[in-house]
Amino acid sequence: MNPIRKSFARRLALGAAGIGIVALLSTSVAQAQSQAPTQAWPQRSVKFILPFGPGSATDIAARLIGDKLSAKWGKPVVIENRPGADGLLAINAFTSAADDHVLLYASSASFIAHPYTQEKVPYDMERDLAPIARVSDTVLSAAVPAESGYKTLREFVEGAKKAPDKHNFAGAAGLPEFAAMAFVKSENLGISKIPYKDVMQGGRDLGENRIQFLVSSYAAVQPLIEAGKVRVVGVGGRTPLAPGVPTVTEAGYPSLQIETTSGFYGPRGMPLDLRQRIGRDVVEVTNDPVISQRIASSGQDVRTGGPEEMAQTLKRQAQRAAEIAKVLGLTAKN
Repeated sequence: MNPIRKSFARRLALGAAGIGIVALLSTSVAQAQSQAPTQAWPQRSVKFILPFGPGSATDIAARLIGDKLSAKWGKPVVIENRPGADGLLAINAFTSAADDHVLLYASSASFIAHPYTQEKVPYDMERDLAPIARVSDTVLSAAVPAESGYKTLREFVEGAKKAPDKHNFAGAAGLPEFAAMAFVKSENLGISKIPYKDVMQGGRDLGENRIQFLVSSYAAVQPLIEAGKVRVVGVGGRTPLAPGVPTVTEAGYPSLQIETTSGFYGPRGMPLDLRQRIGRDVVEVTNDPVISQRIASSGQDVRTGGPEEMAQTLKRQAQRAAEIAKVLGLTAKN
């Protein structure tokens, strides 16, 4: 080849290679920049907002998991309890934060019934609550005061029908209260509903016979059961915590059969890859034998999963909420 042509071809090849290297480097830099927020998370302390007060099943699990995640992430995890307004105080605090270091840790019971119970829902579940991980299914209980003398759900129903003016009921905010209302209507009990900002107060009132029926997490009444003040007459599912207690369906009252799941949610627009990464960390620490055993002992069935599993769970529970709404004659307002 002509020496001049050979030199030109060599420069051309080197130039092309250089362009390829520059393009490759540019792509790598762009990818690194786009992934940087995910890779760097968390950059500061992380806050978990809860719709229930201290001592609830959700609170117990959040603190156990938060301690482990704090050690894993090298950043503090702060628990903020925001009970009240049927879960809306916590959800509004979460959505208004618009911060990927503020997560919602909630039971699906806190919001799954909102389309039917709220005149206006100030958030969009699919848009504003980005699933990160499921942690546990709450063991739900139907309980009566020990001093009432009721030993079974049927006995309570019969007593309430005979003297409706001497009986009332309550439910933990959201789906448990929703199910309790459907139960009362289905059985034509004619008893009054007592609203509570914090279900823990409802448990205390149940123990003092100020209310006569409560649908809540087992954890909310567990100390009162152990103290002999409260008796559980039905549970949402089989649990070693109450081996001799029938499920509500076995007792003949399927209207009380509901499933609620506690899990983590990120803010609107949180990338899927970041949610998957946080979800893996949550699942890992939750499945630690010590942590899972302690969560289970508080009345929860540990069942972990990532964003996809949580999304499927919410879909199934939303269908159940629609079934209960039909019993109550309610339609979605939003």
